[in-house]
Amino acid sequence: MARNDLKVHALLAPVLEGMGYELVGVEYHPNGRHSVLRVYIDAEAGINVDDCARVSHQISGVLDVEDPIPGQYALEVSSPGLDRPLFEAAHYERFVGHKAKVRLVAPLPERAGRKFTGEIKRLDGDAVVLETEGTEYRVPLDQIESARLVAEL
Repeated sequence: MARNDLKVHALLAPVLEGMGYELVGVEYHPNGRHSVLRVYIDAEAGINVDDCARVSHQISGVLDVEDPIPGQYALEVSSPGLDRPLFEAAHYERFVGHKAKVRLVAPLPERAGRKFTGEIKRLDGDAVVLETEGTEYRVPLDQIESARLVAEL
């Protein structure tokens, strides 16, 4: 997560937990007047539009008061969906055995390309082990730019 994302995550996590939701992750996409702050939430019973509206209303006030991100941005509150984003080590551990699409900061020395899809095999210290085409790759978590589960229907 980027620095702004971490700051917003730390600010919003206790608020959402108090409301009975899990803060899955935060993405900030700066783009001038068209910047977007996306907040992913989840709950045991799942998430519906009313949940998103309730959370949006609550965290808008917190974000207005604390002002962790300068400038204008649109706030989007969403469920993680079937192609759930993976933000932290616990997410990879929770979804061992599932496939994930991963985009790296830079290619791994032993593999060309920054993007690939693989099965999450396990956590190994500060890295996740992904298997693709019969080969396991140890991918440091800090080298993952983004990752999402592959929807299995």
